[in-house]
Amino acid sequence: MKKFSIVLVLSVILITLLFAFTSCERVAPNYIGVLMENYGKNGKEDFSLQKGRVNTFAPGTELFQVPLWEQRGDFGERILHLKAADNTEFTSKPLYSYKVIEKRAIDVVFENKHLGSGEDFMRAVEDNILETKIYDLMKEESRKYITDSLMANGGSLKFENAVQEIVKKAFDDKGLELMTLSCQLEFTDKVKAKIDNRNEVNTNISVIDQQIIEQRKRNELAELKAQENLILSRGLTQQVLLQQFIERWDGKSPIYTNTPISALVSGK
Repeated sequence: MKKFSIVLVLSVILITLLFAFTSCERVAPNYIGVLMENYGKNGKEDFSLQKGRVNTFAPGTELFQVPLWEQRGDFGERILHLKAADNTEFTSKPLYSYKVIEKRAIDVVFENKHLGSGEDFMRAVEDNILETKIYDLMKEESRKYITDSLMANGGSLKFENAVQEIVKKAFDDKGLELMTLSCQLEFTDKVKAKIDNRNEVNTNISVIDQQIIEQRKRNELAELKAQENLILSRGLTQQVLLQQFIERWDGKSPIYTNTPISALVSGK
């Protein structure tokens, strides 16, 4: 009987050790572990950062493995429909990348633990939380721009930079660092044709304005030349005639009186 008791105790110990060993999980390289204990009933107090082997034997214990490298996300087949301030519709298929801030991993898990804890945890966060937030912020920001400004040179980039700033702040509030965001705006052919026609009209108006300015300058130049000729005819003509006479006169030919030249020579 005593021998049986010893065997039973050893068996229980062996089973316990085996169960405890198999109830351990190891945090994978380039991941940070977040251990939830007591079903998380006490809030963030029941969550802790972990590395290496982690015991998940106790009831209400669950290990979340959070990747620390840059994650790349997209909206898959989803196309975002947006509206500008002038009620023009356009679309976007954003691409983005982000990283979990290691010291904020508990925040990431605590706020999203209801999405599961498996390998697809971050994918679930992207689909249900991050991309919904990006869409909401883009819709709000798009209402601050008119179509012309979005399609002008650098217009879409200005919009994208503004969206990046507000999304970056929203991600930071969730314990994430936004790395990149590309909005990839697209307008319908009808809107593009409308803007092209408007740009052509504006270009033509600019050319006409330039021609008007050029003609005005030509008119001013002609007026200045007319004034110059008038001044010459009134004030310098006699001097010019005298100079030409002197240059051609041989100094011997007689100068007859009662002629314009004689008056010039005599200074009368």
